[in-house]
Amino acid sequence: MGENAAPGLISELKLAVPWGHIAAKAWGSLQGPPVLCLHGWLDNANSFDRLIPLLPQDFYYVAMDFGGHGLSSHYSSGVPYYHQTFVSEIRRVVAALKWNRFSILGHSFGGIVGGMFSCIFPEMVNKLILLDSPLLLLESNEVENLLTYKRRTIEHMLQVEASQEPSRVYSLKQLLQRLLKSNSHLNEECGELLLQRGTTKVAAGLVLNRDQRLSWPENSVDLVSRELYAHSIRKLQAHVLFIKAVHGYFDVRRENYSDKESLSFMIHTLKSTLKEQFQFVEIPGNHYVHMSEPQHVATIISSFLQHKHMLTAL
Repeated sequence: MGENAAPGLISELKLAVPWGHIAAKAWGSLQGPPVLCLHGWLDNANSFDRLIPLLPQDFYYVAMDFGGHGLSSHYSSGVPYYHQTFVSEIRRVVAALKWNRFSILGHSFGGIVGGMFSCIFPEMVNKLILLDSPLLLLESNEVENLLTYKRRTIEHMLQVEASQEPSRVYSLKQLLQRLLKSNSHLNEECGELLLQRGTTKVAAGLVLNRDQRLSWPENSVDLVSRELYAHSIRKLQAHVLFIKAVHGYFDVRRENYSDKESLSFMIHTLKSTLKEQFQFVEIPGNHYVHMSEPQHVATIISSFLQHKHMLTAL
């Protein structure tokens, strides 16, 4: 398992997909109810190393690396990363694990992808835990940027392919400085934890594992209208727990997105549609509270997972 293995980790998994493999790590009891853990944009499965050991160990937790992240294979040349392909990765992973029904724990981007999966395959998802993540992203404040995002995605992919640059080699200190500079919510310890899985040692230092084509999260998420948001949520069968960090996601987004009105629309729609199937909790901390202060979220998640929710009749 290696010197840096997280407490309680039982195995590293490699699940075959047509372009290579999806890497994952597992904790808990193989016989327990399954929980799929989905990391944030440009993070990896180590995102859950400090939280999962604090959760009930009679569940079976699998934290996967999305394609192009962590230890998972990069998509084939010429194949772009889209929201739909990340959603379909979940379907591939649970088919490989032979799960028919499971719960999802998603941080940030992982919650958005897991949320879309839960609306498309509602009969498969028992509980959905959104860790400082909106269920789906609203397009209302982004309409004028949508075509720019689509254009930028295509141009960036062509640029990366044309450059054919070899992977740059860094020292751990350089990488940590870069990571902390681009992400003010990460502390040094948590940054190092993500870099353990996000880099590979070479003779001269470290290279980043992630695919260079991954750049802006806006290119890999679908932004939906309010009408589609409301329609999608009506499809959900899962019980939903939305944990919002006081200084989290809606603080780090661009000003025009952290618009309180969008958040209140999302919460109001979830509450009025899902009723007692929806729970909203606000906690102190920033966007990476599940890594820096996991005890703040562990108790809330544990009681939600252990609660025997009755399935609502359809």
